Amino acid sequence: MSTRLRRWQAECLERAKIHYLDHADFFVQATPASGKTRLAAEITRWLLEEGHIDFVICFAPTREVVAGIQRTFAVVLNQRFGDTLASVGAAYTYQSMEYHPEDFWTLFTEYRTLTIFDEMHHCAGHDPLLSNTWGQQIIQRIQNAATYTLALSGTPWRSDDLPIALARYSDPEGKLICDYRYDLKTAIQDGVCRSPRITLIDNPLIRLTEENESTASVRAFSSFQQLLSESPINYEDLLRHDDILNAVLDLGIDRLNQERNSVPNAGGLVVATDIEHAHQIAELLRHKGESYVVVTSQTPKAHKLIDQYRYNSTRWIVAVSMISEGTDIQRLCVCAYLSRIRTELHYRQVLGRILRKMGNSDVAAWLYVIAEPLLRKYSQRIAEDLPEDQAILQTQKLKMQLEQARTNQIKNRTEEGESAADNRQPLSAENINERMLSLEPPLLTLSFSEYYRQHLLSLI
Repeated sequence: MSTRLRRWQAECLERAKIHYLDHADFFVQATPASGKTRLAAEITRWLLEEGHIDFVICFAPTREVVAGIQRTFAVVLNQRFGDTLASVGAAYTYQSMEYHPEDFWTLFTEYRTLTIFDEMHHCAGHDPLLSNTWGQQIIQRIQNAATYTLALSGTPWRSDDLPIALARYSDPEGKLICDYRYDLKTAIQDGVCRSPRITLIDNPLIRLTEENESTASVRAFSSFQQLLSESPINYEDLLRHDDILNAVLDLGIDRLNQERNSVPNAGGLVVATDIEHAHQIAELLRHKGESYVVVTSQTPKAHKLIDQYRYNSTRWIVAVSMISEGTDIQRLCVCAYLSRIRTELHYRQVLGRILRKMGNSDVAAWLYVIAEPLLRKYSQRIAEDLPEDQAILQTQKLKMQLEQARTNQIKNRTEEGESAADNRQPLSAENINERMLSLEPPLLTLSFSEYYRQHLLSLI
């Protein structure tokens, strides 16, 4: 681990030193992959060296994040850290809060403690009646007992609009007040994070055949958005369709091949919808000759497999709710987002898994996603967060992509029309790859043109 702090970490550390003179709670919002855990360890080291605290207790959303905190703190503090004899502190999951014995909570009243909350947006608080389980524990057990608290978040908002525990809000606007903020735009300008290239994948020629007992009808759609809004097909149907999965995976494989020309162990992440979906994706990767590992909540020793993947050269990791926020695998630089979860919080958290840099020349991260309306909107918001010069180029590039897509679509339709006039036959199997979706009644058959339109939302 580098001994030199990043500019924002050093600045935030100084801000915390001044803030803790008069306040007990410090809230930091810093973009994913910018180094929040290292910052927290440095603040802890300062408080210990100055004699302001006796212990540090950390809470985080997953076991994987807890393991990362323990590794970082042990190195930075140069002391034992974890549930071991004579350790200076330990890290636990939020889920474990309900199961700690009563004497655990006496640490906060009998000793001077710094309590750190990673990804604090998970904890709804302020009022016991309007709090989730974790927020209630913080309010009842920690809020008035801990000597100091440090709340960290890369995405500090909640989809249910409940306030975050220990946070302050402006009046009357109700906006979250951060004691230090470090956004994605600044992180890219500083060279701290990779710049995201988000590729929206669409299809200009979709045919849906609906078959009843005695009739069949065929409808055409020019985009996924039109298909989803004007037919019985839903987004999850698209996620499980082999044609679409192959199109997204092929783009990711091509990009990973290019990245491996300069970074031989570069890795790719596929975020799947559920366990069955993960194994469907894995089977497609196997047929393509790709190396992979699958990690789900039912995978034996999943965390060990994740740790092995962190350091080996396996090309892909297919995950269901295992590689989201806080998981540090630096070699991940390509991601296929195939989750049915369509919240901006989750989408940005997944994007954060591929933004962590490995070196000075490591500048880009690639995210591939189906052009579903909500995901399109979130992608555009992320593009708007980028530095101004990149946003301008992004707009120009998007227009070029759209013009090329229109040209190709007109050309394809013209060629198809000429072929149909000459042969009086429908499109051949080479042009339309049909797959059956078992959605009865009626029986629905989706077919796509082999050409998938790509809209690139961010380029340098």
